[in-house]
Amino acid sequence: MSQAFEGYERQYCELSANLSKKITSASLLDGEQKKQKIFEVQTRLGDAEALIRKMDLEARSLPPSVKAMLLAKLREYKNDLNNLKSEVKRITSANANQAARDELLESGLQDTMAVSADQRARLLMSTERLNKTGERVRESRKTMLETEELGVSILQDLHQQRQSLLHAHGTLHGVDDNIGRSKKMLTNMSRRMNRNKWMIGTVIAVLIIAILLILYFKLIH
Repeated sequence: MSQAFEGYERQYCELSANLSKKITSASLLDGEQKKQKIFEVQTRLGDAEALIRKMDLEARSLPPSVKAMLLAKLREYKNDLNNLKSEVKRITSANANQAARDELLESGLQDTMAVSADQRARLLMSTERLNKTGERVRESRKTMLETEELGVSILQDLHQQRQSLLHAHGTLHGVDDNIGRSKKMLTNMSRRMNRNKWMIGTVIAVLIIAILLILYFKLIH
């Protein structure tokens, strides 16, 4: 999660709790004191709106997987801010009579406080769930990066093995060429040896015939 968003979030939660206390205090006052307290609350509501806008801008600048979680949180904070504004409007209404104010103090205000407390409890629960979801997303991203690194390592090993196979193939091709040349040389040598055998045989045969003829003529004479 963005550290900037977390900082704005802490500031808003603290401001929201402070505003809720001030609104409760203002509802119990009368006259100028009440006006001054309401003015302070309205000023601080402007600060709360500014924090909401900052959180919105920060959330929309983050990756989609994180942005979705933060925007869900932001909707809860906007609802909380709207409830605070509604509480301020109720206690500043010029048309409300004393009976309405008494009823607000005795029953309506208590109900509003209960609703606000319930909403804040839900906000805390939602924040905790979103934080857990963010942790799971970070773990999944870490696992994905580790898997990607493993895949790159395997591809590098396969590339090295391919280069080794290509080198071995080239070596075998060269051996095949050498064997082919050696086979041709042996074939030529065998042919020459055969020719030499025939020539030697022919010479021997001619010599034998010549010797026989010489012996024949000597015996006759």
